[in-house]
Amino acid sequence: MSGISDADFRYEGQVAIVTGAGSGLGRAYAKLLAARGARVVVNDIGVRQQVDGSSVSSAELTAQEIRDEGGEAVANTSSVATREGGQAIADLAMSKYGRIDILVNNAGNISLTSFNKLDPAAAAPIFDVHVWGAFYVTQPCYQQMVKQQYGRIIFTTSGVALFGNGGIAPYAAAKGGVFGLLQVLKLEGARHGIKVNAVAPMASTQLTDDVEMPQYHQVSEDMVVPELVAPVVGYFAARECAYTGETWSAGSGSVARLFVARSPGFFKHPVRQGRLTVEDVAGNIGRIRSEENYTTPESWPAEWALLVDQLTGR
Repeated sequence: MSGISDADFRYEGQVAIVTGAGSGLGRAYAKLLAARGARVVVNDIGVRQQVDGSSVSSAELTAQEIRDEGGEAVANTSSVATREGGQAIADLAMSKYGRIDILVNNAGNISLTSFNKLDPAAAAPIFDVHVWGAFYVTQPCYQQMVKQQYGRIIFTTSGVALFGNGGIAPYAAAKGGVFGLLQVLKLEGARHGIKVNAVAPMASTQLTDDVEMPQYHQVSEDMVVPELVAPVVGYFAARECAYTGETWSAGSGSVARLFVARSPGFFKHPVRQGRLTVEDVAGNIGRIRSEENYTTPESWPAEWALLVDQLTGR
C-alpha cells in the first residue's frame, strides 16, 4: 500500500484471539499482534516439556513471552473442537478486555494415511478441530463483532485443499470446508464492517514434520519459519485492510493470491440452438478448459448472473 509504512500498522485498543498459539504459526501471529499493541488471548490445549521434566501450558508460555516483552496477553486452554470451548475463548476475551476485534483461527491437527486405508472414524478429530472448530470459535466472536459493527476474521486454509497432496485426505477436505465457510462469511459480514480472509501458510511447523515434503529440506530452516507468514496475518488483521474474501498463500518471503475462477467456457443456448449434448461437451473441451479471459464471481448468485446474461443476450 503506497504511503503506508510498517510502523503505521498498529493495534492499540484492539483485542485479538489467536487459537493454536502455543507454538509454531499461532505463536508467531500472537507475538506480532502483541508487539504492535494488541491485547491477545492466547489459546492452545498443548503442553511443553520443561528441562526439569515438568509440563507447562503452551498457551501460558506464549502469553508469558508476550508479557515479558512488554505486551499484554492472557492464556486459554479450551478446546476449539467443542461448542463450549469456543464460547469459553470468546467469553475470556470479553471478561478480560471487553471486546473482540481480531480472530485468527489457527488451531490445527493432522492425520496421515492413504485414502485406500483410511478409517473414516480417524478423520473425525480432524474435522472437529478444523471445520467445527472454525464454527465454534468464530460464531461467538462474530456475534460480538456484529454488535461492534467491526471485526477482522482470519481463517487458515491450505494449498493442500486447493492443489492436493497424497496421504492427507481428511486434512485437505477439512481445509476445503474452511475455504467454503470463508465464502459465506465474506458476504454476511460485509454489512457489519467485518472483513474475513484466509491465509494458506507455507512454513515448517509441527504439522508438517511428518508430511512428505522434500522441498522443505532444499532450503535452510530460517527460510521456512512461521515468522515469514505472520505479516500477512498482520495485514488481514489491520483496520487498513481493504479486502475481504481473499485467500493468500504466504511463506518464505512470498505472498500470492489463491482464487477460484470461471472460464468463459462453451455456451449453447437451450432454446435457440437446442439442448446441450454429450457430443457438444466432448467437441468443445478446449473452450471449456481454456484459462483465458476468466472471471472471479464474488458469489454463486454472481456466477448465475453471468449465465443469465448469456441466456437473455445481454
